[in-house]
Formats: sequence, C-alpha cells, structure tokens
Amino acid sequence: MVEIRVERSLRAQARRTFARRPWSTAVRRVFPQVADAVYAVVSVWISSTMLHNWPDPHGYWRPADTWAYALIALVYLPLAVRRRAPVAVLVGTASCTLCYFTLGYYHVVVVCGLGLAFYTVAALCPRRVVAKCAAVSLLVLLWGTRLAEPGIGPLSVVFVTVMVAVVWVTGDRSRRLAERGEQLAALTEQLRLEQEEKARRAVIAERMRTARELHDVIAHHVSVISVQTGLAGYVFTSDPRTARKALDVIAGSAHEAMAEMRRMLVVLREGLEGAPEGTRGEDEEAGARAEAKGAGEGEEAGDHDAPPGLGRLDRLTRRVRAAGVPVDVRITGSPFPLPPGVDLCAYRVIQEALTNVMKHAPTAHASVTVHYDESAVRVVVADDGREPVPARPVTGSAAHGLIGMRERAGAYGGTVTAGPGPRGGFEVGLMLPVPRGG
Repeated sequence: MVEIRVERSLRAQARRTFARRPWSTAVRRVFPQVADAVYAVVSVWISSTMLHNWPDPHGYWRPADTWAYALIALVYLPLAVRRRAPVAVLVGTASCTLCYFTLGYYHVVVVCGLGLAFYTVAALCPRRVVAKCAAVSLLVLLWGTRLAEPGIGPLSVVFVTVMVAVVWVTGDRSRRLAERGEQLAALTEQLRLEQEEKARRAVIAERMRTARELHDVIAHHVSVISVQTGLAGYVFTSDPRTARKALDVIAGSAHEAMAEMRRMLVVLREGLEGAPEGTRGEDEEAGARAEAKGAGEGEEAGDHDAPPGLGRLDRLTRRVRAAGVPVDVRITGSPFPLPPGVDLCAYRVIQEALTNVMKHAPTAHASVTVHYDESAVRVVVADDGREPVPARPVTGSAAHGLIGMRERAGAYGGTVTAGPGPRGGFEVGLMLPVPRGG
C-alpha cells in the first residue's frame, strides 16, 4: 500500500511538473530577451524625439544631425543583448556616449543607456570587473557634465556621481539576490532528491518486511503440513487414528496460516497509513499494532486468531510436537508485557528456529528458553540433533531464515546468534533490549 501511494504521488508530481514546464520555461527564457529588444527600440525612438524637439534658444548644444541619431542608435540598440555580453555592451555604449558628448550634442538623452549598461555589469559580473566599469562609466558621465547649462555644472557632477554609486549598489544587490535564488533552487532540488530517496527506502523497507512475514508464515506452516502429510500417508491404513490426528494438525495449520495471511493483508491495507516516517523498527511496531487490530476484526476473536506473540508460544510448540519434534518450554525471570513489535519479533524468531529444527533435525529434541530481565528479553532455541553441522556457510532457505531473524532483531536494536550448541546440535540465541519503563 505504501509503495502504491508513493508511486501515485510521484506520478502526480511529475504530471504537474511537466504540465507547467514547456510553456513556463519558454516564457522565462524568451521574455527577458524580448523585453530588452523592445526597450532598446523604444529608447531610440524616445531619445531621438527628445533630441529633435528639445528647445535650445541659447545654442548650448550642437544641432541634431545624422551623426547624433546614429550615435543614439549605437548607444541603445546593443542593450538588446546586454545579458549575453554585459562588459562588451558597456564598452560599446560608453564609447558611443563619449563620442556623443565630445561632439557636443544634447547630453541627457544618452545617460539612461549608459546607466542601464553599467547596471547589467553590476548585476552579472564579479566585483573587480564592476569596479573598473564603474570608473569608466563615471569618467564618461563626468565628461558629459561640461555640456550642462551654465550654473548647474557642480550639481551635474554630484548627480552623475550619486547615480553611478546607486546603480552599482542596486546591481550588486540584484546579483546577490540572484545567487541566493540559485542556492535556494539547488537546495530545493536536493530536498526533492532526498524525499524521493526516502520514499524509495520506505518502499524497499516495506517490501523486505512483507517478505520476512511471508517467509515466516508460509515456511513454518508448510513445513508442519509437509511433515504431517507424510506421516498421514505412511500410517493411513495401518493406524487410522494417527492419520486422523495428522489430518487435524494439517487442517489447524492451514487455518492458522490463512488467519495470519488475512492479518498481513490488513497491515498492507491499513496498518501503515498512520505510521510515521522513520526507522524500520517504527514501521515494524506500527505493523504489529495493525496486526492486533486486524485480529480483532477477524471472523473469530479467540486464541486461534490472536495476533502472533509470546502469548501464542504454547500453541506454536503444540503444533511442533504434533509434527514429531518434542519441545520443552521454560520461562525464567519476571515476565512483563512487551511492546507489540518486540513481542512479534520474539515469536517469529522462535517460530523460524523451530521450523529449521523440523526441516533439518526432525529426530532431535528441542528446547525453548525465554528469560526476562530488567533491560531485555533473551530467547534461546536449541536442539540436540545428531545430524552433523555443516562446516560451510548455510545457504538456501536456512540462510534466508537467519537473515530474516537478524533483520527483525536489528530493527529493535537486538542481536541474533546461530551456531553449534555447547552440547551438540544447533542453537539460536536472541537478545532484544526492552527497558521495564519502555
């Protein structure tokens, strides 16, 4: 269920992202270029109109001619590509503005073009480059102040100096904001990737948990059914009573397997909806609680459909005894209620260990010891089988069983040991930390 929800969420997010991307990306890419081109053309038209209509009764400036209009066009038209080559555009604009001032035309109409070119450099280039461009722009504008009307020359000097400083500060601030925006975009992308990785890990963890549950439920009950089926077939004609007893054990194992499979379906449908994102141990705890809830909603609410835990240890050992393997159970210490996830973990480890005894040492005598102390619960499942313990690493289903046991215990900070027992046979040990106050 978690995997389905995650995949649906990612698909919906992808659809929303790709639905916006084609036109929004194109607009963001094209709009600044179109705006710069429009600004350049409109500025040429406005500046030319101002130059043509500006009154000059005292003859302060040189009359407008073809060179004046050409220089105005050369000042403003390069601004259409100012974002692509800011320094080159500034150099060209400053050179044309210098020529314009030197020829003595009306100076005000070209100031905005040089100011915008310098702003672009300040917003896009490193500060050492901006400092040099600021000096060039200020010198050109100061050269143009000689064309000011009599009496306002000093004021013009102050004005152009302040203008260059303001444009510099404004462009530098814009550059820093753009850098912060890029950093934020990078962090957002990193967060998105981390969330996707978290979702992927959650799906993998859920698959592994489901695989462990399937292995533990199916392997144990199928092993019991297999042993009892062989027994029933062997004594079917010679000992009908034993055959009938074996068939009853088969029916009980099949019914219990179906009940546990139903609980697993409840976990997959409902159990993880309220589970917080976190460690696999938390997921196991939520799954165990969901199993308990599912058991209460089953067809039968009795012991047969109770959620797996140490409370069902007697039923488990009876089933193993019926399969032909004698089992002794010993409880030591002061028993106390275990958290659902820890209780399920202990039960599954005992179940898997006894299943391995039935499969690999069917003539052995098994013992289960559960010890409660102040800070942990310890379980030892041992057998006195005479079968030799293989020297090479365990492979196949037994290896999967040991891996599943260790993964279960590791989810709660516990450990599992497995190997030859001190008196022969095989021994599986489990330690789960459970503080009394937890």
